[in-house]
Amino acid sequence: MLEEIKSYLKITWSDEDSSISTMIDAGKAYIDSVTGTTIDYESDNQAKSLLFDYCRYRYNMATEEFESNFSSVILNLQLKYARKDMEVTPW
Repeated sequence: MLEEIKSYLKITWSDEDSSISTMIDAGKAYIDSVTGTTIDYESDNQAKSLLFDYCRYRYNMATEEFESNFSSVILNLQLKYARKDMEVTPW
């Protein structure tokens, strides 16, 4: 996923690979936290796209604006995974 995000960010050099990998991990942890689940970012395109945008905001030092700008996408993922949890765990 590192190379995909570097391509998305238009980064062609490898000097920042370590910090970008850290960014990816932080983004996954953040999105997992706000959705209340562990997401497979390779199979969920909506979550993967959100992760790419999180990395873009973090790379540009604008994470304070991320949640408000992507609140509808975050809500959509929360609802999507809440429904999946309800299907697995009957009342």
